[in-house]
Amino acid sequence: MKHDEVKRNQRGQRMMLRYPASTRVNHWTMAVSFILLALSGLAFFHPAFFFLSHTLGGPVWARILHPFIGVVFFLLFVAIAVSNVRYNLWIKNDLRWVRQIGDVLGNHDERLPPIGKFNPGQKLVFWCLVISVPLLLVTGVIMWRPWFAGYFPIPLIRLASLLHALAAFVAIATIIVHIYAAIWVKGSIRAMTRGWVSRAWAKHHHPLWYEDHVDQDLAEQRKARDGQGERPGAERDLKARE
Repeated sequence: MKHDEVKRNQRGQRMMLRYPASTRVNHWTMAVSFILLALSGLAFFHPAFFFLSHTLGGPVWARILHPFIGVVFFLLFVAIAVSNVRYNLWIKNDLRWVRQIGDVLGNHDERLPPIGKFNPGQKLVFWCLVISVPLLLVTGVIMWRPWFAGYFPIPLIRLASLLHALAAFVAIATIIVHIYAAIWVKGSIRAMTRGWVSRAWAKHHHPLWYEDHVDQDLAEQRKARDGQGERPGAERDLKARE
């Protein structure tokens, strides 16, 4: 998208696209789905939370809708996971970042090694969900009455129930950490609602991603200039503006 070449915020800062509209729609649809699944799931987990079944219209509708919403959530998660897996691969600086967690918590960002589009904490959230969400789907299908549970032996359904509860606990705890981190790092929620961040924000929080973006930007502009006849010193001027 070329708009980030000229888009600026109210302070005149140049902006860059962090999350396209498709990712933001997917993310917030997943968020709503996850809340409904967590609340209705807690209603099934313990009688003390049974009142939460009314979030889906009562116990009968909660029983019917919970697995269907779960399938929708899984498909949305697969889409966003596939498109972002390359940004969540572990790099050498991530381990250094984790070892310096004291500097992270102390907001001493100037001491931290440069990281990519996502920091190691975000990557851990990603991989926890990569493990827990498919496990929730598989165990949920095994327990899904009246469509599939009849095909499985009772001991397997009981084991699936246990694993489903454990995976749900991991997923809920992971999402709570995810929400806390998003609130903690100023600008993260705005990035997921508006899609854009300032280049200064990107350079401060995700310098390697910022550098990749600038390099790609310069390469595209160089290619465009080559087709129009290059002015001597133009590339130097572009880098100076960054």
